[in-house]
Amino acid sequence: MSKLKNKILLIVSLIMIITISICNNAIVIKAISNGIKTETIEVGVVLNNFYNPYNLSIKKSLEDIAKENNNNVKFTFFDGKGNEAIENELVGKMFNENYKLLLVAIVDKRSSELVSNFVSKAKNKNVPIIFINTTPADIDVLNGYTKALAINTDSIQAATLQGKLIVDAWNTNKKSMDKNNDDILQYILIQGEPESYAAIVRNQYVIQTINNARIKTEELAKISANWNSDIAEAAIQPLFFRYGDKIEAIISNNDSMAIGTIKALQKYGYNKGNKIKTIPVFGIGAVSEAQELIKKGFMAGSVLQNPRLLAEALYTVGMNLILNKLPLEGTNYKFDKRGKIILIPFEEYKGQDKSLSQIDLGF
Repeated sequence: MSKLKNKILLIVSLIMIITISICNNAIVIKAISNGIKTETIEVGVVLNNFYNPYNLSIKKSLEDIAKENNNNVKFTFFDGKGNEAIENELVGKMFNENYKLLLVAIVDKRSSELVSNFVSKAKNKNVPIIFINTTPADIDVLNGYTKALAINTDSIQAATLQGKLIVDAWNTNKKSMDKNNDDILQYILIQGEPESYAAIVRNQYVIQTINNARIKTEELAKISANWNSDIAEAAIQPLFFRYGDKIEAIISNNDSMAIGTIKALQKYGYNKGNKIKTIPVFGIGAVSEAQELIKKGFMAGSVLQNPRLLAEALYTVGMNLILNKLPLEGTNYKFDKRGKIILIPFEEYKGQDKSLSQIDLGF
């Protein structure tokens, strides 16, 4: 009889524990959704650098989201300074803090070893971790922990849209753009890190899209500028002296490097509004500075990825993980075929006041 009593007491106790846990989660969820002030949720965010304007836009968007949610979430930001060793040290220290969630944009976005290291530490601490714009060469490193995933911009889509912009520009302005009248688009390609997944697929798909439109291409040069405006500005100058009027387009993996390129060209009187002295420069990101350059006719075009959409995904999925829910629960997000990466879409930047033929290329 006493054994039966003990079993009944055990069952009742388990039911009470489960009920309390469910109620507590429901209270937290309701408090967050209703803007009721609860204990602040601490979230650590490591960005691979603070010099990329897109990264700063993500930072601002997360800060805005915190304010809109009655500051129930506090994002603390750390600058990786484009240095893997610094970033590794920062993330290591963050595991010793009381963060409920880690958001990490690593410097080497293809490093399976680095991602695996961070995932292993997160699992040991039972802390959810979301990687930003990170695609490890071996996706299995994310599969060892249910609270580890990546939220990335869709680089294939970005490059395809960028390619379409270039195709439209060529078809509309071929007489002016094809300077030597050889029916071949001569271009310079500016990429991020050579081993970066984003750089690799952007390089591939932008040219593939142009070629699929039956436009022949010739790569005059390809340089790596680490997604950095200053590096791009310095690197493009010797190429400008070498190729000069042979350059019919400059294709950049992101807006930051495109902006640096335009600064270099402007030192020599190019891309300042003169229709004859304009080299079409195409970027990706449509950050505010690039939008202004496009409106002025200094930059040919870009592809928009709203950093607010990425920030919202980080927040929404992150909250699910903190509350021990499935990452996609109650959302419209989907994992890609690899099952661990959410892709945020791009779209053509349509903020131009005039058509490409009128202003973007300066023709």
